[in-house]
Amino acid sequence: MTDLETPRLLLRLLSASDALHVMAGKPGDGARWAPGYPSPGEMAAAERFLGACATTGDPSPFGSYEICRREDGVVIGGLGFHGAPDENGHVTIGYGLVPSAQGMGYASEALRALLLFARDQGVSCVHGDTDLDNLASQHVMTAIGMRLVKEDAQLKHYRIDWGQRAGEQ
Repeated sequence: MTDLETPRLLLRLLSASDALHVMAGKPGDGARWAPGYPSPGEMAAAERFLGACATTGDPSPFGSYEICRREDGVVIGGLGFHGAPDENGHVTIGYGLVPSAQGMGYASEALRALLLFARDQGVSCVHGDTDLDNLASQHVMTAIGMRLVKEDAQLKHYRIDWGQRAGEQ
């Protein structure tokens, strides 16, 4: 298993068992979830992860991660990859936090660690998107070095290429 650590967070790679608990909305033995976890986004990520396991095998380390606060071990959100890198070395990411954990820099810290990990794994480009009105998410992606590349009627699309330095502010 590939867990990632930051000064305040542990990004814990989801197992198939963890994903089943997330989809059911009930923590496993010993798991501590913040109120509001899992969100519909985390449930969809768990379902996507289990689908990948069933069709092509475990995508780890390009799967989903729980975002846990190191100080108390409580799961406050999730982030991860929508799948393994494509033939060009591109991946798509997603992330989310429970409302009580928003606005504290956790999303930027977690996403920065995930991007550095992706770069270390040979990924050449990371894509992400956010709703047009989600200014906080737009700020997070910009702050960690992603740039706006496209906007459509529903989403703003961001990306980072490793010609830039991932993780720099």
